[in-house]
Amino acid sequence: MLPEALLLLLHSSIVYAQSRQQLLLNNVARIATLNQPFFVIPSVATQATVSVALCAAGSSPRFFVSNSSTSDSPGSSGGPNVFEIPLDEGQGSWTGGFPNGGVLGVENVGQASFEVGLSDNGTLHERMSSPPMLGDTTSNQAIIFSHVFSNFSLDEPSYPNYTLPSANAPAPTPPDTTKLNFTMFLSPTSTLPDIPKTGCALRAQTSAGRIDREVPWLKDDEGWRHQWFLTGLTPSTNYTAYVVQEGTRVSGPIMFSTKSASFSCPLVASLPFCPGIAYPVPLPPPPAAASFYDASTIPDAISAPLISGLANFTASLLTFACGKDYYSPLASCADCQREYRKWLCTISFPRCSEPNPGDPASFTRVPASPGATGLGARPTLGGPQQVFSALLPQPTSATPRNPNFPSLGREWTMLLPCLETCYAVDRACPNFLGFRCPLRRFNAAATYGVGYIDTGDHDGKQGTGVTGASQDRWGNTWCNAG
Repeated sequence: MLPEALLLLLHSSIVYAQSRQQLLLNNVARIATLNQPFFVIPSVATQATVSVALCAAGSSPRFFVSNSSTSDSPGSSGGPNVFEIPLDEGQGSWTGGFPNGGVLGVENVGQASFEVGLSDNGTLHERMSSPPMLGDTTSNQAIIFSHVFSNFSLDEPSYPNYTLPSANAPAPTPPDTTKLNFTMFLSPTSTLPDIPKTGCALRAQTSAGRIDREVPWLKDDEGWRHQWFLTGLTPSTNYTAYVVQEGTRVSGPIMFSTKSASFSCPLVASLPFCPGIAYPVPLPPPPAAASFYDASTIPDAISAPLISGLANFTASLLTFACGKDYYSPLASCADCQREYRKWLCTISFPRCSEPNPGDPASFTRVPASPGATGLGARPTLGGPQQVFSALLPQPTSATPRNPNFPSLGREWTMLLPCLETCYAVDRACPNFLGFRCPLRRFNAAATYGVGYIDTGDHDGKQGTGVTGASQDRWGNTWCNAG
């Protein structure tokens, strides 16, 4: 029989332990009201990650974790094996071993609600390194893509059955996204709420605009993205967007602006034969029941010649012994067809745009002179050098760049294709096809955006142009990369 004092101490210890909430492995716990400041971490055979995320603004709690059996109350006073979890924009994590379990302590929580995750397979709360992607906008619409959530492996054909995708091949079957549970949060930048940029905080907000359609889409060979079509936005407004995956993984932000109220070009997207197209084009408004053009509504007069041209190019390409003889150690006939499709789609669907309303002079006023390249093809307004997008006004009388497009009967502004989209075809295709691009040092800037992605000099060093990319996450689009 144990002494009464020892029994009382043992009873007190059991009650104390039972009052603490135990974290479950590979699970997220939402704490709306903190009844006691410590959580029990179970024994984990391998390394585990404890992650936390604040779900509302208002207080600045601190989180401390211990994996020592002698520290049952970790906090700011320290102790054996006590580590603070630093927070960045409301979330943080700590990874270590818990062979004998551990304890998570919370201080200064106030009225804040938060989430705690425990995982033996990476962190459950994550700020993803890859941001969402903007397709483009109209005055009140936008197309936004998530970060890449699933890779896509292209089947490289081989001899003797060397076949290439048909010109009008259907879109690949998308992966199951039901468990990924994508959520997009969009807000005018001027009224972006001052909250932690965590999944639980963003999910609780009301997003701007209306989602007209959302589907997985294979925009390019980087992999699958989630695609949103948004309506009900405000003209000439700066927006900020975040994407939340599985409720806890945050991608973003990206910023962008809607076009002015007078902008009238409609969006086109979801074309299986041109999967990268997701921007406004110089066409009349789509049919009354549609808010944008897609494969079911794009005029046959535009799609049929494009598909026919790609089919003819593919037939010419396959006259080469693609599966048996190699013309390059770096590129194949499949690469050639893929790059040609991207280029053909980019030049076949002229891209409408407009100057930045805050800088209306930032566009090319007239076609560039034959010797113009890089920044020399765009105006300099004095003071520090500015970078202007490759915009070219199209007067009412202008002949459509693609003759299969009808004349709009009004002025509009075209965003020129990136020259690199053409050069990618030249690099990937066999020489016998005779594919050529305009040269930087002569007249390339008259029809392409030059010097943005690659340098505009004679050697065109890759990725070292003025901007190094066709667009960035802050809403700037320099040229049309398709």
